[in-house]
Amino acid sequence: MALERKVALVTGSGRGIGKGIAHAFAKAGYDVCVNYYRSAEQAEEVVQQLLGYGVRAEAVQANIADLDNVASLIEQVESRFGRLDVLVNNSGITRMKPFLETTPELFDEVVHTDFRGLYFCSQHAGRLMVKQGTRGVIIHISSNHAEGNWSNSTVYAASKAAVNKLAKNMALDLAPHGIRVVGIAPGYTKNSWTSDGNERVQKAIENISSRIPMGRFCTPEEVGEAAVFLASDSAGYMTGTTIYMDGGALLPVWAEKGKDG
Repeated sequence: MALERKVALVTGSGRGIGKGIAHAFAKAGYDVCVNYYRSAEQAEEVVQQLLGYGVRAEAVQANIADLDNVASLIEQVESRFGRLDVLVNNSGITRMKPFLETTPELFDEVVHTDFRGLYFCSQHAGRLMVKQGTRGVIIHISSNHAEGNWSNSTVYAASKAAVNKLAKNMALDLAPHGIRVVGIAPGYTKNSWTSDGNERVQKAIENISSRIPMGRFCTPEEVGEAAVFLASDSAGYMTGTTIYMDGGALLPVWAEKGKDG
């Protein structure tokens, strides 16, 4: 009898980093649930691409900021795929605003997706894994904003820091069930805007890259490969930790010219 393939749910995987993660899991032999909110056409394109790896793939619409949607998403994964082995919490939004101009509406918009939605998606997934007796893995996609400090990002950065802390406490609570919780915190990563041929955009990319020790942006594929590793038995003793993938962007300390620090 053929072994049943493992199933990975990647939230926000119709494009960007999520798409790269979905591809990586399909290449590794996982069946993949492609979650999307508004990018239905893009999500279906991803599904068709994943089918080319010989695995099963389906797209499921759900707004991670809506807790009813979150519950329904996990229910649909169970009914359509029959199991869940890996949840990758990739869905998130970025909103920047100076602290003194931040509104409650912006605060709620970011937190409801980037932290609250992620929290309860993890809870529903964890309950399903426990019910099924699955020694599963939950992976949070965070950001180096959780550690570094950029202007106008008080809500976004605080949400990502909360996600990193959540991974630690979740790992402690879920370890008795054989479920691991780990995170990936990317820095600048290639996406749709970086492929814009606009000269202003390209100059901005060059300027940013010049300040990254490794001299380039991360790729969605690299984040995906890291996620597959973290979900594998090779990382079986890793839990409660977050890996930073930012090419060393957080390392430099910019001192005044002529000063050592």
